[in-house]
Amino acid sequence: MSDTPELPESADTPNPESPPRRAIRSFVMRAGRMTEGQQKGIDQGWPRFGLSLDQGMLDLDALFGRSAPRTLEIGFGMGHSLLEMAAAAPEQDFIGIEVHRPGVGALLNGLLTSGLSNVRVFDCDAIEVLNRCIPDGSLDRLLLFFPDPWHKKKHNKRRIVQPAFAEQVRRKLKVGGVFHMATDWEHYAEHMLEVMSAAPGYRNQAGDAGYVPRPQERPVTKFERRGERLGHGVWDLKFEQVE
Repeated sequence: MSDTPELPESADTPNPESPPRRAIRSFVMRAGRMTEGQQKGIDQGWPRFGLSLDQGMLDLDALFGRSAPRTLEIGFGMGHSLLEMAAAAPEQDFIGIEVHRPGVGALLNGLLTSGLSNVRVFDCDAIEVLNRCIPDGSLDRLLLFFPDPWHKKKHNKRRIVQPAFAEQVRRKLKVGGVFHMATDWEHYAEHMLEVMSAAPGYRNQAGDAGYVPRPQERPVTKFERRGERLGHGVWDLKFEQVE
């Protein structure tokens, strides 16, 4: 989706005499008017489905009231794919993260309308969510679909898929858990493949092929269908946590 979270600050040694450096962000906060349905989602859905950093490290079994396979999606956009996945797998639990407020409202309204109860939502920086709220070894899948590619070379450092992020994701996945990425930018797909192939503790499920065929469990979005009509490609990568 279009919004992805803030990356950690540079690893450069800070100078105590210098002013604090701004953290590199891999997303742009986009303003947008809330529709009536989206506002309803916020007003009525947030008390039931919303999560905050202040809650600290979550007990996921207590949160969902059961033990089940767990998927976390970073940057769910308007929530259509997350809703579809949650509806198709009611025996699984899902956590979505998105910084675009209308998208959060749209997902929450969809949850209210559909009657689904297996989704919870954060509306803040995913890096902070992973650090402060998601227990190590608790996720069966982490999804990153169509993040901003920051295609200009000078902006490549803003891409969320970097070595430090790969390590952070690895810690949150169970052994055998999968980090599933998808992008419609070939150069970003190559970047993802390079970073993840070098990251310790992972196995590429595609082997030497690099990319997996489009998995059936990943819903096809309107954005993706439009791209296909225009001749755009889509690349899926699945890396399994092995240690």
